[in-house]
Amino acid sequence: MQHDLTSVPAVPGTVALAEIREAPLSVDEVLASVQDPTCGGITVFVGVVRDHDRGQEVSSLDYTVHPTAADRLREVSEDVAARSGAVRLGALHRAGHLEIGDVAVVVAASAAHRDAAFAACRDLIDTLKAEVPIWKHQQLGDGGTEWVGLP
Repeated sequence: MQHDLTSVPAVPGTVALAEIREAPLSVDEVLASVQDPTCGGITVFVGVVRDHDRGQEVSSLDYTVHPTAADRLREVSEDVAARSGAVRLGALHRAGHLEIGDVAVVVAASAAHRDAAFAACRDLIDTLKAEVPIWKHQQLGDGGTEWVGLP
């Protein structure tokens, strides 16, 4: 997907993308969504499924999403955009079954300068993890299971 960067710049604080998907996520899509000709800094965070958690082997996991999660992701993204100084923000989160190495979440921020882009990207992933109702059900290597992130 090509974006025309010669078009009118985004209004500061634009949430360009905020979605939860069952399909595999594209880092390139999130990166393209935050590009803007006024921005000299773009920061991207990619979270992937790892093979362990808190000292236990993990074989796979499933993300369960509350019906309000997509709306909450949009609200969280708008809140971060309003307070961060970022020009554009993008966020995608997976739902459903994921294997080790699958991309679970991608967030990006663009700003005039790198410091604001780094700060906004960090704020977005941290706030998303704390406030968007998405729960992880891990299948452990010993055959057991564990829920993570339940209220």
